[in-house]
Amino acid sequence: MSELRIRKKSGRSKVATTVGKIEEALRCAANPAQAAILRRFFKTGPGQYGEGDIFIGLKVPVIRGVVKQFGYVPPREALTLVRSPIHEMRLAALLLWVKAFEEGDERTRRLVFRLYLQNTRHINNWDLVDLSAPNIVGAFLKPEDDPSAALLQELAGSGWLWDRRIAVVATFAFIRQGRFEPTLALCRRLLKDSHDLMHKACGWMLREVGKRDRGTLRAFLDVHAGQMPRTMLRYALEHFGPAERAKYMRRG
Repeated sequence: MSELRIRKKSGRSKVATTVGKIEEALRCAANPAQAAILRRFFKTGPGQYGEGDIFIGLKVPVIRGVVKQFGYVPPREALTLVRSPIHEMRLAALLLWVKAFEEGDERTRRLVFRLYLQNTRHINNWDLVDLSAPNIVGAFLKPEDDPSAALLQELAGSGWLWDRRIAVVATFAFIRQGRFEPTLALCRRLLKDSHDLMHKACGWMLREVGKRDRGTLRAFLDVHAGQMPRTMLRYALEHFGPAERAKYMRRG
């Protein structure tokens, strides 16, 4: 029994060290000039959607490169990074979760999914959502199941902007499977959402539907184009020809 305790303690120490090494590697790659650009790009000023977020100046390929250097990190151990005040640490943690989800068994996948939903207050900018929600939430849910639809509708009804974006962007996983109704249902519900980032998210997902089935997108637009915010409509129409795009934009 004592040997078992020692092995367990040693394992925890090793993982904690791995998380610490990831954090150290990210800090070593910090770029103050790039950090200033990212603070502006992700709207961290007073009253903006990313208000107060802290950046150290790392682009996504750099973060992916650091994460790739390290092996498997148990999902619970990555919570230290998920809850970091530093944006790039949170993104690294989410990429670790995506990796654990994609390579793990059903128990691991369920754990990652549960931890993700328990920590959405830390998944608080569009890049964090977009790089993780389809690969965890969307990949875990089954679009034909009522519980899946109920969860997405619950997220879509949240007062937390990022919950709503998670709901919509998660359906990218369904779109890739040729299952469009969950996306369409959420976009119908969110037609009157007040935030531009939701208009962009819905328009993006509608565009992805249209890339796979133009008829389905046209049917949606024929009914809803007149109610859609212009940003949402413009995003949805990106792959339409000029004449058809102009026709729908006149309705918006």
